[in-house]
Amino acid sequence: MTPAGRRVVAAAEELFYNRGITAVGVDLIAEHSGVTKRTLYNRFGSKDHLVAAYLTGRDQRWRSLVRAAVDAAGTPVEAVTAPFEALRTWSGTNTRGCAFINALAELPDPAHPAHRIAADQKLWLLNLFEELAAAAGCSRPPALATRLLLLHEGALATQPLSLDTLPESVDLARALVRADVPACS
Repeated sequence: MTPAGRRVVAAAEELFYNRGITAVGVDLIAEHSGVTKRTLYNRFGSKDHLVAAYLTGRDQRWRSLVRAAVDAAGTPVEAVTAPFEALRTWSGTNTRGCAFINALAELPDPAHPAHRIAADQKLWLLNLFEELAAAAGCSRPPALATRLLLLHEGALATQPLSLDTLPESVDLARALVRADVPACS
């Protein structure tokens, strides 16, 4: 991506995340990125494709953070809850909740390119929980993965309320994993 393209995505990310996707127009993004609307359209083709680029970048950073947390886990059982540890780090600079949940709420059309990226991010996390649960010897990986995803997403959804539900979510996730691993029971 060109330097101008990177500036556009950076400006779009800040504006979309803080103000909302539908509330931000291309004029404002062009102004904040220091490019013309023509340059923005030449690089991305449409606002929809720019939203997709914004979410793709966030998704790549999130997945990298989660993978690092999984890799740093001391045991396979600890790895199952590693995405919660990644969320602890991620939440330090992302205080408006989940960009993907926000995008799904603002872009309900499943055919929208950004909707697909946001939905795929959630399915990726569900599948990761299931893979990690299976590797840890959990007795029911699919059911545990669904519960962990619900807990994870709940922690994200309550984040803008300043309730600090993450510590309780982490504790509950660990308890769910311990209850599902025969060796830990």
